[in-house]
Amino acid sequence: MFRLPLGDWVDSVVGWLQTHLSWLFDAISSVVSGMFDGIAAVLSAPAPLLFAGIVAVIAWWLRGLLAGVLAFVGFALIDSVELWDEAMDTVTLVLVATIISLVLAVPLGIWASRSKTVSAVTRPVLDFMQTMPAMVYLIPGVIFFGVGVVPGIIATIIFSLPPGVRMTELGIRQVDSELVEAAEAFGTTRRNILLRVQLPLALPTIMAGVNQVIMLGLSMVVIAGMVGGGGLGGAVYRAIGNVDVGLGFEAGISIVIVAMYLDRMTGALGREVSPLARRAVAKAQAMAGGKIWNHRPQPVVAVVGVVVLALVAGGMGLFASGGADTGGTGADAAKPGTGKKISMGYIPWDEGIASTFLWKEMLERRGYEVDVKQYEAGALYTGMAGGQIDFETDSWLPVTHAQYWEKYRDQLEDLGAWYGPTSLELAVPAYMKDVRSLEDLKGKASQFKGRIVGIEPSAGEMGLLKEKILPGYGLDKEYEVVDGSTPSMLAELKRAYAKKEPIVVPLWSPHWAYNQFELTKLEDPKGLWGKGDGVHTLARKGFSADNPEVGRWLKDFKMSEDQLTSLEAEIQKAGSGNEQEAVRTWLEANPGLADQWTPVAETGAAKGASGKDERSRPLDVAWSPREEDIAATYLWKAALEERGGAGHEEAVDARMRKNPGVVDTMAPL
Repeated sequence: MFRLPLGDWVDSVVGWLQTHLSWLFDAISSVVSGMFDGIAAVLSAPAPLLFAGIVAVIAWWLRGLLAGVLAFVGFALIDSVELWDEAMDTVTLVLVATIISLVLAVPLGIWASRSKTVSAVTRPVLDFMQTMPAMVYLIPGVIFFGVGVVPGIIATIIFSLPPGVRMTELGIRQVDSELVEAAEAFGTTRRNILLRVQLPLALPTIMAGVNQVIMLGLSMVVIAGMVGGGGLGGAVYRAIGNVDVGLGFEAGISIVIVAMYLDRMTGALGREVSPLARRAVAKAQAMAGGKIWNHRPQPVVAVVGVVVLALVAGGMGLFASGGADTGGTGADAAKPGTGKKISMGYIPWDEGIASTFLWKEMLERRGYEVDVKQYEAGALYTGMAGGQIDFETDSWLPVTHAQYWEKYRDQLEDLGAWYGPTSLELAVPAYMKDVRSLEDLKGKASQFKGRIVGIEPSAGEMGLLKEKILPGYGLDKEYEVVDGSTPSMLAELKRAYAKKEPIVVPLWSPHWAYNQFELTKLEDPKGLWGKGDGVHTLARKGFSADNPEVGRWLKDFKMSEDQLTSLEAEIQKAGSGNEQEAVRTWLEANPGLADQWTPVAETGAAKGASGKDERSRPLDVAWSPREEDIAATYLWKAALEERGGAGHEEAVDARMRKNPGVVDTMAPL
């Protein structure tokens, strides 16, 4: 049967939409990001424990004293593991997605409840939306909206919208038809029947739909973290990429706390808005007796408590901002980046992690505010091409990342290679004496359990391995490449090495694994891996023009193999989550490198270490009595004295007046 080019048709449609409706996507992105920033600002304003107190009062009002205490303890636990900001970003993402979903779902559900045709049309569409794997929604999200919170929110809206529509339609259809007929008999309009009869009676079902929308939104936070959505999902994604069990557990338990709170509160709120449910709850509490942990305050008391805590939180925030250090309004020559923001992305490869956090530290020392996020390779390049990411330092060109470079080269700047040449290879432990070449893998699949333990499927090396190396050596029928991540591959290598088990993994040079383990790089007699790459720094189009000093630093940046591998080793020793601390330790052990890589021109009085004006220091200049030496000597004498404000030779002075700009060219400030 012939192949239906469905994917090509979809690509064509997406390309057309990008070309002709970019203005619409920009508008949607502005609205969504504006909502996110506004809600995030409100949620992050109070101090963590005060905010925990506010949510505890709400839980006390809706579910009782015990629920309030547990809510406070839960949110205090999130703060204690230093994931408060991420938790607030996650709550914000869920709230924005829920608000937009309900704005769309409730009217559509009402319409479907009143029209069998609309209901019949929307049902398969909703089935498609809810059964499609959620990660698929990220692909058009990234293409249309770039990386960041917006594509994550859009994907969450699409995935969580169906239950809101279904439950609204179901709730209205379940209202007793006799009640509707009675309202019609009294001459009630359709609008009033909806607002005064159907919606009030359908509220419990609609609130159950709201609850489902929120829960599905929370299930998307990890997926949204893959495209720079941040929050707790980003923390989980980092933990997965780095095989960091501790961070994964902390982020996971924080998501559970947020999910349980939102689930219990929306369920209780659904009962509060329904008169029948309120009477049932009151009857149940009366039968249970007046136990202290079931005590619930009156709504006015709860509102007063929330307002008081909010005012306290706002007052503390006001005083904190008032006490900020505002001194030193003048520009600091050593910090030219003060007030400027730069965003960096990285793939969790060791040299990428090392160089990224090295530049984060050096730029922050120069006053820049640097935001660093981990991405998959595809999302990283798409984000740079779209302008959401300023630069990254781990592009292997011209071979490994050729597919991304060919696609986005017109939207990126190549700031040059800072390390090279590199090499890609398959490696086995040295104790496997009979495997020295890729050709030696033939017929030995049973020893390796028929698998090659791989890294990120989006990595260029994985593409070369699957499409070129294995078919080229006739290994594609024997071996399966297991997709994973760089840390998971290294963990599997460490486990197999400790047990002296056979294993074959993709590696690259330089890599600290060659120092930690005795490994054999498998020879490539056919040369299919190609020549060694250079590790390039790529930036969004226009980055160097917007940040000329940083662009110059990046273009001049170079690292030796000893410098890179020693920095990688320091980061490995420090452990995941302590990358920047490891960089600081490494820079202390290598004094002068940061100033060499990020030099700043002296300004003002150009004071030296002694604190005196450097221009006032006498200089002794020797010269020979040759005409060109005389001319050059007096030219420099005049230029230096011009900077010092002293007199100079009249002949040279006259020549300089005829050639304006000579001094600035020779002795720039």
